[in-house]
Amino acid sequence: MTSAQHPASPVPSAGPASDRYARPLIIALLSGCAVALLLGVYARFHHPAGFSLDVAGFSGPLYAKAWLTTAAIAFAVVQVVTGLRVVRPGATAGTAAVHRWSGRIAILLTVPVLIHCIYALGFQAYSSRVLAHSLLGCFVYGVFVAKMLSLVRRDAMPRWVIPVLGGALFLGLLGVWLTSAVWLFSTKGVHS
Repeated sequence: MTSAQHPASPVPSAGPASDRYARPLIIALLSGCAVALLLGVYARFHHPAGFSLDVAGFSGPLYAKAWLTTAAIAFAVVQVVTGLRVVRPGATAGTAAVHRWSGRIAILLTVPVLIHCIYALGFQAYSSRVLAHSLLGCFVYGVFVAKMLSLVRRDAMPRWVIPVLGGALFLGLLGVWLTSAVWLFSTKGVHS
């Protein structure tokens, strides 16, 4: 008698238990991909305005973007460190609060940067650094959407989804920072 014929077979089923994660995860990932694609397409095909960000205290929009992105990466580092602590036994409510708020602040700091990049500059590809920066910027917001949708349905997600998306978000933001702020500071100097 084969295991398919015997009802008390110890062979585990790969059916409904694993499938319950598939739909919400696919929806979150496809939504993130759609956001990244839409941002890239819009930024590529709309006519760049040349400027859209004028923050007092900075010598120009590029430095405003560079410092906002630098602050965002600092908060993102705090989120990664606290994220590693939150998953350990004995994590405090304070650590969880710092984790959530550091992520919120990091993303909020990138919003004016995103707006400037899309409206003033558009999706650019005139050098490998600029192309990487444009792609990474779209990727960051796509992963952000996927992560937020996964958090809303965290009971329907495998435990690994949120940390993996958080890590991808951090690495994407790090790439944006390296291809923008670090490049600007290393070629034009560090000032406001």
